[in-house]
Amino acid sequence: MPSSTHAELAVLLLRDAAGFFRNVGEQNPALRLQMNDNAVVYERVASLLEHDPTGAIELLDTGE
Repeated sequence: MPSSTHAELAVLLLRDAAGFFRNVGEQNPALRLQMNDNAVVYERVASLLEHDPTGAIELLDTGE
């Protein structure tokens, strides 16, 4: 069995989750927009992790 890094596994899981959200949205029109938004976020995070697994993200201060 080929080996993989934790980051590579995380990318696969994030992309699978994006597909899951899209499938839920296709089956439930009332949730389609929200599920598509979720899928886009998961795909973007997968891309970030794939291209720069140790990169940093600057978070906005929400005042909480």
